[in-house]
Amino acid sequence: MNVRRRRISGIAVTAATAIGLGTLSACSSDSSAAGNTDKFDVVASFYPMQYLAEQIGGDHVNVTSLTEPGQEPHDLELSAKQTAQMGEADAVLYLKSLQPAVDEAIAQSDVKTKIDAAGLTKLEDHGNVEHDHDHGGEEHSEDEHAEEDAHAEEEHAEEGEHALDPHVWLDPVKYAEIAEGVAKSFEKADPDHADDYRKNADALAKKLGGLDTAYKDGLKSTDTKVFFTNHAAFGYLAERYGLTQEAINGLDPESEPSPARIKELQTEAKADGVTTVFYETLVSDKTAKTLAKDAGLKTDVLDPLEGITDKSKGDDYLAVMESNLKALETALGAK
Repeated sequence: MNVRRRRISGIAVTAATAIGLGTLSACSSDSSAAGNTDKFDVVASFYPMQYLAEQIGGDHVNVTSLTEPGQEPHDLELSAKQTAQMGEADAVLYLKSLQPAVDEAIAQSDVKTKIDAAGLTKLEDHGNVEHDHDHGGEEHSEDEHAEEDAHAEEEHAEEGEHALDPHVWLDPVKYAEIAEGVAKSFEKADPDHADDYRKNADALAKKLGGLDTAYKDGLKSTDTKVFFTNHAAFGYLAERYGLTQEAINGLDPESEPSPARIKELQTEAKADGVTTVFYETLVSDKTAKTLAKDAGLKTDVLDPLEGITDKSKGDDYLAVMESNLKALETALGAK
């Protein structure tokens, strides 16, 4: 995630590495790794990229994901096997700045078609949501940077490297822009099936357009426009539909908010008629539930769709986004 500097334990890194390249092959009945099939082999960095590859590629692609279901994508570390298999793929689809380990591996890979979703739409800086946290978008002195560099082996990214919010897939309009760019890349890389890629992309565009309309209509008239989340993943969605996101933990879902921040949110909840604190499926709900209990608020799930698991309220992107809409309508008092 942008401007994240989470420390990862050796155990977590070892476990992630041991997993190796998952046997995800959504468009194939077997678990063939990238480069070993007679289809257009695509390696996707995490679920939102996997979904696009599947929807646009259809029967012509074999998709493998670098991120296992239930694995927090920002913490992904790649094994040597994963890196090697990436090089055997026909294309790799990723979102630059979200997963530093993936960015590094792709930069060193000789895979012919590299599709960076971040370059297919305009990313924005939502760093102001972290005004209470020292790892926000603010500038730091050289001395401060030098001190942070001492922890480089345990940290994902240094200050200032990833200033833009990468969570574009939660805005159906921006996600559709990315889908269009992915389709063009597929058509160019695999021209024999270009017509099918175009048809599939047009069908996906209609689905995403319908989702956008549903959000516009559903959130047009509400009692409040403010919602609380566990971390700041919903900046694009809030901006698209005229809402205000207040995140407990800024961009890091596992950091501990200060007592002052908790008090501030309790006060704001009363002032703005906030009813619900949202948490998500891939990280702990402890802080969100504590805030809700102290402030007399409800809790519910607002899924940032970084991965689909058996806890997800839907089995694909569209279904989970529709579930998110229902949760927002209830929490905001939609009329």
